[in-house]
Amino acid sequence: MHTFDVVAGAGSLTPPDATVRLPHRWTDGGVGVVADFTGAHLLHLSVAGCVLNDCYREAAALGVPLAGVRVEAGGGFDEQWASTGVTFTVSVDSPADGADVTRLLARVDEVAEIPRALRAGAPVRRAP
Repeated sequence: MHTFDVVAGAGSLTPPDATVRLPHRWTDGGVGVVADFTGAHLLHLSVAGCVLNDCYREAAALGVPLAGVRVEAGGGFDEQWASTGVTFTVSVDSPADGADVTRLLARVDEVAEIPRALRAGAPVRRAP
């Protein structure tokens, strides 16, 4: 099975081989993205981007300083192009202690909107 992997990173964890760099409200250097331009990659990038954004948003709310965040997301599709699921990993560069980073990542996993929508099963319809 072919997987469609993407990377989104900011700050000290910006991928050096980024194929595109996008502005980001929480980081001066923006977000570096490594992804091909296919629907599958974009679906997974939506997860990675949302998680990265929410790391910065929730870190600010929790008082956890961040030097960088990197999210890798990917997954596959079956023969009928139904998703077999999306898996993501988060790397955080922070001077905060491990317990604070663990609390941050648990909070992000709870509130990140795109993963929540996918977990709930979002209807998708073409407008007339």
